[in-house]
Amino acid sequence: MKIVIPGGTGQVGGILRRALAAAGHEVVVLTRRPSGAGEVPWDGATLGPWAAAVDGSDVVINLAGRSVSCRYTQANLQEMMDSRVDSARVVGEAIAAAARPPRVWLQMSTATIYTHRFDAPHDEATGELGGAEPGVPDYWACSVEIAKEWERAQEEAATPDTRKVALRSAMVMSPDRGGVFDVLLRMARLGLGGPVAGGAQYVSWIHDRDFVRGVEFLVDRNDLSGPVNLAAPGPLPHRDFMRALRAAWGVPVGLPATKWMAELGAFALRSDTELLLKSRRVVPGRLREAGFTFAYDTWPQAAADLVRRVRGGRAAG
Repeated sequence: MKIVIPGGTGQVGGILRRALAAAGHEVVVLTRRPSGAGEVPWDGATLGPWAAAVDGSDVVINLAGRSVSCRYTQANLQEMMDSRVDSARVVGEAIAAAARPPRVWLQMSTATIYTHRFDAPHDEATGELGGAEPGVPDYWACSVEIAKEWERAQEEAATPDTRKVALRSAMVMSPDRGGVFDVLLRMARLGLGGPVAGGAQYVSWIHDRDFVRGVEFLVDRNDLSGPVNLAAPGPLPHRDFMRALRAAWGVPVGLPATKWMAELGAFALRSDTELLLKSRRVVPGRLREAGFTFAYDTWPQAAADLVRRVRGGRAAG
């Protein structure tokens, strides 16, 4: 198959690109800064010569969007919104204009679209979309609104011959340097991997190989469209999540952090505490109903594999 990945130069794009190319597919990445074979320039906002790569392709997997690992200033939040909505809109325009449109368009979304809660998990049928829950910082609603607009841009695209799936993905855990697992493991190795703000908030995650398998599953299943949660079935409280990560590496203790300490750390890392403090308890309802089975459905099992791969040479193994 010919697979086009707009915004495919980040961590998740690298995971997919390696796996899909290894499986024998032709992979074309659309990027603002092409640097090698298989990369085509685009600006993520306007139609251009890059649209020829979409015409005649089999699958489009749009991952484009500004990284969420930043300070959530108004300017950054607006850039996050624009980069996601504009790229989804223009990908839809390219598909609509194609003489031979792809049969499926997978659009990245996020598990952050669901409400901050502890009492029950979110699946696609019963999950509550966030943005109006009490007791959280007002600006958290911006992340939810970005996610909603992101999905809406795909929904409204006039692509009748192309099946559309919104990937409500949890954090993708891989051994790649610079990814979320790399950051969390570094904290654990430094003895800082204890619970943050009590650690009751839920962490939703997915092992990188299950992420790839989930994408392949959705490409093949012509009966699945709309929002799909790409998350392992075992979300768990942050305190337990970090305890399992420490155990996988062999770190006996991790210093806890209060909310204000997390704020200081996020400021130093030029990130935001929403990434740590929002409770994301998301489960894969539609995937499991469709018969998908996870190779890594518990976090201790997944953490052990990721640590093994880090020690053996990162993505190897």
